[in-house]
Amino acid sequence: MQCHCDSKQPFPDCCQPFLEGRLEAPDPLTLMRSRYSAYCTGAGEYLVHTWHPDTLEKLDATTLRESGLSTEWLGLNIVFSRGTPADTEGEVEFKVRYREHDRVVLLHERSRFVRFEGRWVYHSGLHNPPQTGPNQPCPCHSGKKYKHCCNRR
Repeated sequence: MQCHCDSKQPFPDCCQPFLEGRLEAPDPLTLMRSRYSAYCTGAGEYLVHTWHPDTLEKLDATTLRESGLSTEWLGLNIVFSRGTPADTEGEVEFKVRYREHDRVVLLHERSRFVRFEGRWVYHSGLHNPPQTGPNQPCPCHSGKKYKHCCNRR
């Protein structure tokens, strides 16, 4: 079975080791992909484990599991990512499509990830972030124009 995160890799070789707690995500992009797979599979404990406690608020594993399993997830598209295993913070901009009440919804978010107790966690996100023009600096901070960097993915 291919992984839910649209990596085109088999689930056991991609996100499953993270969801089972055998590995910690090495960077924000991997964490984002594994969190998407966690929503798809109802892995509520993993979502809580990978969410910064300062922003988790009243969400719990049961609520997140039920929310994930009651949603028809249609796909993940990564717009850009920033953050390496050596960094302490990073970002991932993504678009997720899902079906809700017989209509397709697009969630577009730029998520902030930080190190917490030595591991990457989701901190917060900006929904519908400002669009980056082709001649603007790439939001991944590569120093290149967007059209020559993340827009090519």
